[in-house]
Amino acid sequence: MILILLGAPGAGKGTQAEKLVEEYGLQHLSTGDLLRSAVSDNTELGRLAKRYMDQGQLVPDDVILGIIRGYLKEHAGEGVLFDGFPRTVVQAEGLDGILNGVEARTISLVVDDQRVIERLSARRSCRACGRVYNPALGINPASPDRCACGGEIYQRDDDKAETI
Repeated sequence: MILILLGAPGAGKGTQAEKLVEEYGLQHLSTGDLLRSAVSDNTELGRLAKRYMDQGQLVPDDVILGIIRGYLKEHAGEGVLFDGFPRTVVQAEGLDGILNGVEARTISLVVDDQRVIERLSARRSCRACGRVYNPALGINPASPDRCACGGEIYQRDDDKAETI
């Protein structure tokens, strides 16, 4: 099963993705997580992506598609939920080529812009495990500055109002 979950940042894709992954036993594929992993692993595509991410710019389609292609190659035959991907026509066409005729279903989440800004501005992440917290939605860490794993809680640059 291939599911594609679309919506603006802060629309709730991650929350809904967790529920769908649990219900259907899918692999959760978040391009944001894949990009951060590629950057953290210091891969060639990760270094390239980091230059764009550090400037608050979108990572080019060919870089995203290369990372997606690599992930799907490693997880061939598994059910996948794409979280926020594809974002462009080029990405959609690229994904179609990568899937090579495999049927995919799309779910679109629609949230107004002001609500998105409120959600993202309140969102915090764990530096160690990547878990996302959002006190505005009642999703709180074990302590104000520490995750249950012991990692530091921080606000990602792309969750700051000036970047949004």
